[in-house]
Amino acid sequence: MSIADFSGRSRLDACPGALQVHAAADGGLARVRVPGGRLTPFQLRELAEAASAYGGGVIELTSRANVQVRGLGPEDPDSGTGGGAENGFAARMARAGLLPSATHERIRNILASPLTGLDGPTGPAEPTGPAAPTAPTAPEYPRGGIVDVTPLVGELDRRLCSRPALAALPGRFMFALDDGRGDVAGLGADAGILPTGPDEAALILAGTDTGLRVPLGGAVTALLAAAEAFLDELATRDVTAWRIAELPDGPSLIAARVRTALGISGTPPFTPVRTRVVTLWPVGVIGGTENNLGNNLGNAPGNDPSSGIGDPGARVALGVAIPLGRLTSELALLLAEAASGGEIRLTPWRGVVLPGLDRTEVAGTAARLEAAGLVVDPASPWIGVTACTGRPGCAKSLADVQADAATTIGVAVGMAATPPGDEPSENELSGSEPSGSGPSVAPPSGSGRGTGTLPVHWAGCGRRCGRPRGRVADVVATGDGYRLELDGTGLTCSGIEETAAALAAARGEL
Repeated sequence: MSIADFSGRSRLDACPGALQVHAAADGGLARVRVPGGRLTPFQLRELAEAASAYGGGVIELTSRANVQVRGLGPEDPDSGTGGGAENGFAARMARAGLLPSATHERIRNILASPLTGLDGPTGPAEPTGPAAPTAPTAPEYPRGGIVDVTPLVGELDRRLCSRPALAALPGRFMFALDDGRGDVAGLGADAGILPTGPDEAALILAGTDTGLRVPLGGAVTALLAAAEAFLDELATRDVTAWRIAELPDGPSLIAARVRTALGISGTPPFTPVRTRVVTLWPVGVIGGTENNLGNNLGNAPGNDPSSGIGDPGARVALGVAIPLGRLTSELALLLAEAASGGEIRLTPWRGVVLPGLDRTEVAGTAARLEAAGLVVDPASPWIGVTACTGRPGCAKSLADVQADAATTIGVAVGMAATPPGDEPSENELSGSEPSGSGPSVAPPSGSGRGTGTLPVHWAGCGRRCGRPRGRVADVVATGDGYRLELDGTGLTCSGIEETAAALAAARGEL
């Protein structure tokens, strides 16, 4: 559908929630919004136990730092009334504080910089020239923000849920609170802020710098005004749309309404701030004023006082990648136990950050998580690999893409580790798990020759659900194998061996 031809969607948004459950091929699918990606250990434990009690025992992390549980059955094991597992699941989420509003639950889509307040500040957002690229792939995860946006997350959520009219927002409408490092401002939010200094932020609408500059104290007011303006614009046009970007000239029209609502006349000359697509998530030890994402746990600069983690009593954070964004209930419970700082932060790259860990204990915590199949090494072959649900959960999928992605990673590791002149055996090429058997645990971190920074997304059909933004290698199921597509070119692969080799070449692993 061309934006220029847009005249309204034919149906209302049916994005699932904890109450509005989607009927998938593998049962009910419930999605729980987690504003700012912030969970307490208690809430993660409740999610883990509810996923086992009512669903398939797996928590899926989404690209909006929310969570979803699949396989919800028709019976409620607790009530004995036949009220449905969906009802029992939602009730448990409400008791855990994850469902504060039945009317607004699907619109609590709030991204926030996962490392905000955890690493040191840097300068203001970098301006772009007219010819600056709009969505380059970040070579490393952006370091320190300008402000800690944590208080804004709670304020936005509370005020959003307190306005009855905003319950009409589509479930896909998204807010973003960037702390100035530029990590979430470019991830496609409808309304977001990007600080330009310690007291001011740019209002970003559908990825466009509107030129509006608002005080940080008024940032939430501006974001809510943008959401109300979107609904007003839909009512004026008498159309149905899910996102600001779907409306022709949407950002400009919404910005004009926001100016009127905030009493701002005109826009002074401004230099647009940069919004970029960040695709490399935080993995490894993060502490003090330096973001040590490029270091493995074994060589983090623990004796460098300038890094902020030389003090044995210092608190640090640990970035953890979740293979394919899937947490079994057992792994979720392990993460809740490891979160000694009292918080788990979900990231929009389907990983987690554990803040507030004792510097002297972080290595032991990382070792336990890695032994269980989670990833704490930035060099792991799992970094940057995502997949849609695939078979059997999606009726439209042509393959069990999650199992095939896991198998291919194992093949790529074996190929990269094979000494020159030696050929992998047939068993090594085929992988340890056949297609359809489900993903295995992560291979040992750092066992390959490196993954580069090219993200890879496995898709069971041409819809490519869950595809990350930015430059991505797409591996699309064809029914007879996979087609690898990158930068406008494609290569058809007939089996796992060909797919693994093509991916390894694309990612620079061989």
